[in-house]
Amino acid sequence: MGKILAVGAALLAVLIAGYFIRRAWIHSAIARKSRQAARNLELMREKVGITVPFRPAPAQHPEGPDPANFDESKVGDYVLPDPLVTDNGETVSTPEQWWEKRRPEIVEHFEREIYGRVPETVPPIKWRVVSEDTINVGGYAVRERLLSGTADSSAYPSAKVEIRLLLATPADVHEAVPVLLKLSSIRRSQDDWKTLLLSKRWGYAILEPWTVQPDDGTLLGEGIIGLTARGEMRKPDDWGAIRAWAWGASKALDYFETDEAVDSRRVGVEGLSRFGKAALVAMAFDQRFSLALVASSGAGGAKILRRRYAEQLENIVVPRNFFWFCGNFLKYASTLTPDDLPVDAHELVALCAPRPVFISSGSIENGDRWMDPKGMFLGAAHAESVYELLGKKGLGTTTFPPEGTALTDGDVAFRQHHEGHTAGPNWPVFLEWAERYWSAGTE
Repeated sequence: MGKILAVGAALLAVLIAGYFIRRAWIHSAIARKSRQAARNLELMREKVGITVPFRPAPAQHPEGPDPANFDESKVGDYVLPDPLVTDNGETVSTPEQWWEKRRPEIVEHFEREIYGRVPETVPPIKWRVVSEDTINVGGYAVRERLLSGTADSSAYPSAKVEIRLLLATPADVHEAVPVLLKLSSIRRSQDDWKTLLLSKRWGYAILEPWTVQPDDGTLLGEGIIGLTARGEMRKPDDWGAIRAWAWGASKALDYFETDEAVDSRRVGVEGLSRFGKAALVAMAFDQRFSLALVASSGAGGAKILRRRYAEQLENIVVPRNFFWFCGNFLKYASTLTPDDLPVDAHELVALCAPRPVFISSGSIENGDRWMDPKGMFLGAAHAESVYELLGKKGLGTTTFPPEGTALTDGDVAFRQHHEGHTAGPNWPVFLEWAERYWSAGTE
C-alpha cells in the first residue's frame, strides 16, 4: 500500500508540475506575442512619422487610472462633417453630385485615413465545394455546403489563404433565395437566427473572417494582407484587418453570383462587435450587398468617433487591435484628434445609401455600455440627409429612443435591445424589417 501511495503521490507531483510548466509556457507565449504586437505598432508609428506618445486610452472600468466618460453631461460639443458639403465647400443638392463628386471624396477619406486601400496586387479567390449534405436545422431540411476559397500564393508562398465559407439554402425550395451572410465562426454559431431565416424560406451563410486575415497584430505577414504585401511592412494607407474582412465578404458574394440557389440581388451581411465594423465597411464599399445588420460595432464602426463617451479612438489603436485599421489612423490618437478626421461614422452609414441598414445595440446596463449605444444611434441618425437626397427615408429623429424601441419605419433602422453584447434579441425585429425589401417580387 505504501508503494502505491508513493507512486500516486509521484504521479500527482508530475501532473501538478506539468500544469504549472504549461501555464508558465502559455503566459510566456502570450507575453512574447504582446511584445511583438507592441513592436509592430511602434514600427507603424515610425512609418507614419509619429514622434509623440499616444494619448492615454480611457479605462473601461471606473477604477482605472484614466476612466472613460460615462456621463452624458460631460460628452462635450463636437462638429460633424456635413456629408452633403464637398471638400471645397460646395453644397450637394442632386443625386448626380453625390455619386459623381461627394461620395468618391468620402470613400477616399475612409480609405486613406481609417480603413486603408485594397492593394491592386490582391489575387483572385478560387472557390471549391469541400463537402455537401442535407441536414435538419430547426425542423427545416437544409442543403448545406462547406466551401474553401484559395488565393494563388505563388508570389509569396509563406502566406497561405484558405477562406472558410458555409452556405445553406432550403432543400425544398427550387429557386434562387435571399441569403444573409454572417461574419462569425461556423462551428460556434447558434441555430436561432438560422431558423428565423429558414422560416421565411431564405438561406444563410457564414464566413470565418480570420481565415481571410488573422485577428492578430503579430501575424500581418500572413493572410491576405501578408500575401499581397509579400512579407513587406504595410504602407500607411494599406488596408487593415477590417477592410480585409470586408473584402472577404465581397469575395463570398462573388461566389454567390455563380450559385443558382442564391438570389445574388438579395444578399445581406451581418456582424457583431469587430465583425460588425467589418459588416458595415463591406456594405459601404460594395454596393452589391442588398442590406445589412450591424450589431454593437462601437468605435471604428457606427459610433461617432468625435463623441467623448465610453470607447474612444485611443482604445482601438493599442497593440491588440491597431492592425484593424490603416497606419494613418494612428495619427488621430497622437498629433491629431478625432475632431481632425475628415469623416466620421455617419458618413460610413451614408455610403450605404440608398440601401437599407439596421444598426443594432445592446443595453447600457446589461453589458453594451462600452460600445456607446447612443453614439451608434447618432451614426445612423446623421446619415439621414444622404438617404433623403436619394429618395429614401432615414431614422426621422436625432432623439435617442428608450431601450426596446424599434425605429424601423425608414431605410435606416435602429433598436437597442434589453440584453448585452449580442445581436440575438434584435434578429426577429431585423428580419421583419428586412422582409419589406426581400419579400417575393421585391428586388
